[in-house]
Amino acid sequence: MTREQVQHDVAVIGGGQLARMMQQPAIALGLRLSLLAEGPDVSAAQVIGDHVVGSHTDLDDLRSAVGDAPVVTFDHEHVPPEHLRALVAAGHACRPGPEALIHAQDKLVMRRRLTELGVPCPRWAHVTEPADVERFGFPAVVKTARGGYDGKGVWRVESAADLDEPLSAEGELLVEELVPFRRELSAQVARSATGEIVDYPVVESRQVDGVCSEVIAPAPNLDPALEAKARRIARTVAEELGVVGMLAVELFETDDDRVLVNELAMRPHNTGHWTIDGAVTSQFENHLRAVCGLPLGSSTPRQRWAVMVNVLGGSVTDLAAQREAALAAEPDVKIHLYGKAVKPGRKVGHVTAVGHDLEDVARRARRSAALLRDGVAS
Repeated sequence: MTREQVQHDVAVIGGGQLARMMQQPAIALGLRLSLLAEGPDVSAAQVIGDHVVGSHTDLDDLRSAVGDAPVVTFDHEHVPPEHLRALVAAGHACRPGPEALIHAQDKLVMRRRLTELGVPCPRWAHVTEPADVERFGFPAVVKTARGGYDGKGVWRVESAADLDEPLSAEGELLVEELVPFRRELSAQVARSATGEIVDYPVVESRQVDGVCSEVIAPAPNLDPALEAKARRIARTVAEELGVVGMLAVELFETDDDRVLVNELAMRPHNTGHWTIDGAVTSQFENHLRAVCGLPLGSSTPRQRWAVMVNVLGGSVTDLAAQREAALAAEPDVKIHLYGKAVKPGRKVGHVTAVGHDLEDVARRARRSAALLRDGVAS
């Protein structure tokens, strides 16, 4: 049967590990996915056989990959809004749509809208010249409005002498206060095309050099009032911005007992990978259910604790060969490899452990990840 003769249920734009991890629940739900992949052997193209190789910035490539799929969703937020509008005009339901997704694409748009909604954010301002940052005050954080991720496009500035690099970056900039915070949190919700919403436990996200290192679910010792507020914020953002699919709201828990919104992601998110093995319904399954207008699944944890540790590229270059040692050492820890070539610091997989004792769960997950990263237990 040729590609044109196959009816696809969902087209996924972007061939990274998030799209890869949508395939397993798609199989279980009987959904047929098509994919726009950046290359013939990228992470998702290895497991989603029906894919087109092309660029998300090329409308013809997008149309070719989408084909007859009634629903379009995303592995990343970088598809130009005008291309999304063209797909909508052609009869495809983009979920999330361009009016929602722009808030995850452009931090200035996001900050303005959240401020209008009364959602707590760090103090911020638009930057057009060095004097804007000087008036705002040091120390501060300067960010590119578009395109930054995993610590890229973000600069901590202590004085005017630190402004040369950020002000030479392309595109618009904003400045934010340097928030004194205890830790970073993430509140995730799934919102269906029908308006149904399910929220997940608020988790703690630990960063190393601006990259997520591990996630603890639920966030230990989180004040119930702050947890309730974080969940309300995520629901408010999902409803007011019209998000369909998964939404991750990354938050600062401040030293003065507040939660402030740091970033938004309108797709499955690294802080929700624990749900594959630790929740009744994973974020990837609920994302597909949501964009297809299907009833959402329970977000209830399977056990008291789950710890997800990212496997970043280290001294181990053959992950498949090292897999046996990691499984032998920690047979109950779940390993998820992304089919990526190992590069220093690159996310090449993750591991998840669950259980009733947080110290033991964290130890097992960290040990497994260390074996995959460097061949030795931490």
